[in-house]
Amino acid sequence: MMLDYITYSLLAIILIAFLSSAIRILREYERGIVFTLGRFTGVKGPGLFILIPFVQQMVKADLRVMVQDVPPQDVISRDNVSVKVNAVLYFRIVDPERAIIKVGNYMAATSQLAQTTLRSVLGKHELDEMLAERDKLNADIQEILDQQTDAWGIKVTNIEIKDIDLNDNMVRAIAKQAEAERLRRAKVINAIGEQQAAEKLVEAGRILALEPQAMQLRYFAALHDIAGERSSTVVFPLPMDLLSHITPRPGGTS
Repeated sequence: MMLDYITYSLLAIILIAFLSSAIRILREYERGIVFTLGRFTGVKGPGLFILIPFVQQMVKADLRVMVQDVPPQDVISRDNVSVKVNAVLYFRIVDPERAIIKVGNYMAATSQLAQTTLRSVLGKHELDEMLAERDKLNADIQEILDQQTDAWGIKVTNIEIKDIDLNDNMVRAIAKQAEAERLRRAKVINAIGEQQAAEKLVEAGRILALEPQAMQLRYFAALHDIAGERSSTVVFPLPMDLLSHITPRPGGTS
């Protein structure tokens, strides 16, 4: 009787151990790459399925978008400026079979590829382009990464350049350049204003030359403006042609 009890207990333990090692449950975002005696035999999941213990093994793959920091990279721009650039990388597995079989560690491989691609692409551009055209640079890097990781079953969804660090000397040089640019624009705007004012004055002079009476009206308007100011003595040039209209003519009546 005792022997039968021990036998049943051992069988129950063996059955429980078998079921615990055979039954697998994967979440919605997980897939299981199954190997039977070392050979790939399929992708399982999500949900519940059974593996044959000691004959089949499974490697999990996460299909969610993964975020990975690209550490600061020393980059020399096309105009020979040394900067440190870091970025953040977003990617996901689209083919679990290739992600597990084609590359030993897809996380490390994608990270290293992102670092080398970042240095290569940014090194082809000048510093001003790095600072002003980040969206275009992000798109170029993403396209290159996506093409190269396609063989691993990886889809690079996005890469964003986070910081471009310059040394103090370069920061001061850029500040001086920006100040000089602002001064240049101010001088150009002032010169354009002077040019437009001169053109208007020339146009006004031509109109007044065609109508002598208009010049006299301008004198009267100037006298009116001066009269409104607090001044005791006003010296105002009077045109000779205006005097000819108000002085009596020889032989005429006063």
